[in-house]
Amino acid sequence: MDSVAGKKVLITGAAMGMGRLYADLAVREKAAAVVLWDVNQAALDTAVAELKAAGGTVFAYTVDVSNLESIEQAAAQVQREAGDIDLLFNNAGIIRGKFFWEHDNRRDIWPTMAINTLAIMYIARAFLPAMIANKRESRIVNIASAAGTVANPRMSVYCASKWAAIGWSDSLRLELKQAGHVHVKVTTVCPSYISTGMFSGVKAPLLTPILTPEVVTNRVWQAMKAGKPLLTMPWTVRLAMLARGLLPLALWDFVADRIFGIYHSMDDFEGRPKS
Repeated sequence: MDSVAGKKVLITGAAMGMGRLYADLAVREKAAAVVLWDVNQAALDTAVAELKAAGGTVFAYTVDVSNLESIEQAAAQVQREAGDIDLLFNNAGIIRGKFFWEHDNRRDIWPTMAINTLAIMYIARAFLPAMIANKRESRIVNIASAAGTVANPRMSVYCASKWAAIGWSDSLRLELKQAGHVHVKVTTVCPSYISTGMFSGVKAPLLTPILTPEVVTNRVWQAMKAGKPLLTMPWTVRLAMLARGLLPLALWDFVADRIFGIYHSMDDFEGRPKS
């Protein structure tokens, strides 16, 4: 895929941060329609105004992706008003950075799993049948995390949600290939910490710089168009995956803790301020 010109793009968590950057790229490449989903109505209104001023055809919906009914209603409305989606960016996500026993079931565990794991499946399920049927070159991009590849203290629930997301996303890729639906490609994205505000206060592990949203979104955009199955960044994410697989667990714990500092990267986590 050389360009998204003429394609219809849906982005979750689209009102700000990386979601907004994907929307900017879609408008810049003359997408036929850019569909924005976000729970923040005020930020959504601002994004719509600016994207339309830049020449985009924009549809916006206030959607709580932690709620299945909200997803299903919004998906039906999108299909009525904007038509079938060609490119889906499952970008919305949250994190609760604390020890597991400090989590509250309703305020922490349930929404983390609902937004980071269940929502991406529900949303893909809503739009995938049309992608399969229309035979157009289509993409599903699932934003997971390096935390889905390596366990880390103070983010156990977040790690669980991203491990599940990676397993589902790559299995979906294989299912589509096995069933002959090769025009629909799935890209699973596993970045380390990104300076979006979501991970405010984290400490970068050794040789693993905190990534900028612009660098990440540009690389994801190129991987999406190429139909790349897996995108990890930076290179130390792959190194950690390899080391974790090869080293005895006690030795890996020592390396991750004392040498790379992975196990202390969340010690001073603050996260995005609550509104």
